[in-house]
Amino acid sequence: WAGGADGEPSCAVPGAAHGAGMVLQEPAAAPSLSTAAGGVGDAAAEVQLSRLRWAVLLLFSSYSLCNAFQWIQYGSINNVFVRFYDVSAFAIDWLSMSYMLIYIPLLFPVAWLLDKRGLRLIALSGSALNAVGAWVKLGSLKPHLFPVTVLGQVICAVAQVFILGMPSRIASVWFGSHEVSTACSIAVFGNQLGIAAGFLVPPVLIPNVEDVEKLAYHISIMFFMTAGVASVLFILVIIVFKEKPPNPPSRAQASIQSRPTAEYSYVQSILRLLRNANFLLLMVTYGLNVGCFYALSTLLNRMVIHHYPGEEVNAGRIGLTIVLSGMVGALISGIWLDKTKTYKQTTLVVYIMSLVGMIVYTFTLSLGHLWVVFVTAGLLGFFMTGYLPLGFEFAAELTYPESEGTSSGLLNVSAQIFGIAFTIGQGQIMDRFGTKAGNLLLCSVLFLGTIMTAFIKADLRRQQANLENEQT
Repeated sequence: WAGGADGEPSCAVPGAAHGAGMVLQEPAAAPSLSTAAGGVGDAAAEVQLSRLRWAVLLLFSSYSLCNAFQWIQYGSINNVFVRFYDVSAFAIDWLSMSYMLIYIPLLFPVAWLLDKRGLRLIALSGSALNAVGAWVKLGSLKPHLFPVTVLGQVICAVAQVFILGMPSRIASVWFGSHEVSTACSIAVFGNQLGIAAGFLVPPVLIPNVEDVEKLAYHISIMFFMTAGVASVLFILVIIVFKEKPPNPPSRAQASIQSRPTAEYSYVQSILRLLRNANFLLLMVTYGLNVGCFYALSTLLNRMVIHHYPGEEVNAGRIGLTIVLSGMVGALISGIWLDKTKTYKQTTLVVYIMSLVGMIVYTFTLSLGHLWVVFVTAGLLGFFMTGYLPLGFEFAAELTYPESEGTSSGLLNVSAQIFGIAFTIGQGQIMDRFGTKAGNLLLCSVLFLGTIMTAFIKADLRRQQANLENEQT
């Protein structure tokens, strides 16, 4: 779950915003605004920023982190869980791939719920399911109880459906035009930080020992910690997480909120998105890039152990390097987009650099120097993971005034489908032809995605709507 930019022109925040008040106020739009989505009445013209927005964002990022940790906690020590449960490496891979598989059929009902019932219900559902799944896993601390850990992982995978489509929606509903890209990047941060923790913590908590009883003890520590954190976060969501701020934070959001409910049709919204050629191109290219990241993350332990036997902890640290450098890339991308609004150009450059990073990683993995792998993995992660919020926010631009939850959801479905295909395909190629051949598959996929990205037109509808509002 996955974790963008808003195409709205930067608005100066008045000096009074720096005081101790609870809201920050942007210049109010004229009472009779005219936009692509329809007029905005007097009530919707009041544009204010609530300071609660940062608490909402931090809380979402935290339970997204916990869920993402549970996605990769098995894959980062694949060989250890293979021995503990006495199953194949492919079976452990499926614990990660279950996240991708379950997302596909559940996206549309959850996106419909997001549009009809709003952010709070989705936040409660996602954080609750995440906690339940974590507690179920505590019932799988015997080698013959692999089906129980599968059940817990499936529940967490369902929780992920309630999480992945949220970053761009939270950013748009709660944040102003001059900070929405940065907000979406921070929301995606949580998910990425969870993956980073999933690479780092399991190899440290669970040593590769032969004694099954000792293994069970160490695994139980990880499962108890995860369940405790997930439960605390669920309670905080109940207390803190609100549906939306009292006033819209931007003119584009005011325009959307002013539309009569009867005007909106979820099915028609999806059909309009699927008729948008630029969005369809972005959906495929996003799926190719993020699908590569999913495959690389799932199979990283197997790749590193193949070339550097006994280096489980360093394999986790390499995964951590990929994600942390990607988080820096995502933050820089978000800030850059807030300043420049150059969606197409930035997306294309980051895509090209993801391809370059993948090629360099492919041909340096087998050199026998771990420090080289750390450097090349960091370069790859900076661009490949940094691409995630770019895709969300470019989609929001191309599809305004459609729901960000729907556009983000379709991007994520594409990523899950390609992620499953690439994980299975690369795993099979690695088993038969070696790791270099498997990584060359991802290089060719990223090359195709780069070419397709070049054909996307920068039809920045949300940015245009805000420009029209300012002129009015």
